[in-house]
Amino acid sequence: MFRLRVDDHVMIAHSLAGEFFGPAQNLHGATLAITATFERQGLDEHGVVMDIGVATQLLSEVLEPLRYQNLDEHPDFAEKISTTEVICQHIALQLASALPEGHGLQALEVAAEEHPRARGMVRIELSPA
Repeated sequence: MFRLRVDDHVMIAHSLAGEFFGPAQNLHGATLAITATFERQGLDEHGVVMDIGVATQLLSEVLEPLRYQNLDEHPDFAEKISTTEVICQHIALQLASALPEGHGLQALEVAAEEHPRARGMVRIELSPA
């Protein structure tokens, strides 16, 4: 399995409702370091998983609507608790839908690092298009 990993970051605000979340129930800001990993069984005809520039641009475009937003007010997070894992899932699904036709990828993983000792992630299987 070959992988290509690209990074970016996003600054958001949110609150996490419920006693379970302790002080994070209050509105607070977070800078999430986002890593997207694209996977395929073999390399394409150019000897790559996918073009690094395309992967970087896709991640940036998916993050753009989230930048400097309060996720408590963001329509994509209505009726959801915007935990790190939920944010990862949102980004992964947006990336999957933005992939070019014929991408040939088998899986996509998105990780969000809240700080150097904590990160959440999700991996989704793809149908190679």
